[in-house]
Amino acid sequence: MKSAVSSSLFSNSKNLLKPDPLSLLKSVFLPKPSLRSIVKLPSSSLSGQRSISTSIMASSFKPEQARVPSALPLPAPPLTKFNIGLCQLSVTSDKNRNISHAKNAIEEAASKGAKLVLLPEIWNSPYSNDSFPVYAEDIDAGGDASPSTAMLSEASKRLKITIIGGSIPERVGDRLYNTCCVFGSDGELKAKHRKIHLFDIDIPGKITFMESKTLTAGETPTIVDTDVGRIGIGICYDIRFQELAMIYAARGAHMLCYPGAFNMTTGPLHWELLQRARATDNQLYVATCSPARDSGAGYTAWGHSTLIGPFGEVLATTEHEEAIIIAEIDYSILEQRRTSLPLNKQRRGDLYQLVDVQRLNST
Repeated sequence: MKSAVSSSLFSNSKNLLKPDPLSLLKSVFLPKPSLRSIVKLPSSSLSGQRSISTSIMASSFKPEQARVPSALPLPAPPLTKFNIGLCQLSVTSDKNRNISHAKNAIEEAASKGAKLVLLPEIWNSPYSNDSFPVYAEDIDAGGDASPSTAMLSEASKRLKITIIGGSIPERVGDRLYNTCCVFGSDGELKAKHRKIHLFDIDIPGKITFMESKTLTAGETPTIVDTDVGRIGIGICYDIRFQELAMIYAARGAHMLCYPGAFNMTTGPLHWELLQRARATDNQLYVATCSPARDSGAGYTAWGHSTLIGPFGEVLATTEHEEAIIIAEIDYSILEQRRTSLPLNKQRRGDLYQLVDVQRLNST
C-alpha cells in the first residue's frame, strides 16, 4: 500500500533544472545601490530609508524559489498529541528470539500508551556482512518468507498502533537491501524504505566497515502519511545527508525517524549532534532508535536512542542498555517554532535552490 505522498511513484531523474542564461545574467548583474547616493543620504531620513531598504531586500530574497518545486504546506496531522515508544533492543544470533523479543517490547510500549513505536536498525540479525545474506527475508512475499515483517503486521493491527519497524536485511532476487517497513494501525504495509546511503567507513585504528560489500543502495526517499502524522524515513547513515531531511521537510513532514546503529567511534561525536541538527534545520521532530550495546559483538552499537524536538532540544534519551522510552510528541509546537523563527520566509531563493528531482519530474 502506498502513502498519499509515496515517492515510489517516481523513477525518472531526467529533467534536472536547466538554468535560463538570461536569468543567470540577471542574478549576477543585479543593480546595486551606488555609494554616492548612500553618502549623500540626509541623516534625518536614515530610519525610514533602512525600513524601505529592508523591505526591498526581503522581497528580493524569493524564499518560495529556494525549494524546487516549492515546499508543501505543513498538513494538519490526524492528532496533535500522542506518545512515541523507542525500543532499544538487545540483538543476538538467534533470529526467532530476536523476533519474539521485539514483539514483547512493542507490546510493552503500547501498554504504556505509545501510538507510534520505532525499532532499531537491523534488529533481527547481527550487524555484519556475513549475517546479512543469512538473515535476509523476502518482504514482498510475506508470510513464512518474512517472519519479521509478519510479526510487525500482526502486532500493529492487534494493538492498533503505527510501527516503524527499524530495519532488517531484505532479499530481492540476487540483491540485498537494508530495509525499513512502516505498518499502519490496520496492519497494512504503508511504506518501505531501503537505505539510500550505504555505510562505508575506514578510520584507521578505529573502525572499518563496508556495507557496499553485500548491500545495494536504495533509490527512493520515503515519506508516508500515517495515523500519527506525515513521517520521513531514513536509516542510520542517511541522517548524515541533510539534503534528504530537507526534501522531507519540503514535502510536509512532521517528523523524521531514523533507526540507526552508530558505532563507538562516531557515536559519541556525531549521533546526538546530527539528530539535533536535522531537527533544528528543518523545525520538526527527529526520533532515533539504536540496538542496545553488546561489547562482545563484532560490531558494537553506541545506543542512546533519542527524541529531539523542533528547536533542537533533547526531549528524551537513554544510555546504552536495553530500554523502552515513552515520550510525548506535540505537533502544535511546530507552528510555534516556525512562527518564532521563520526560516521558510527567510531562505535566499535568489542565491540557492534545493531541487527535489522526483517531485520535479512528477509535475
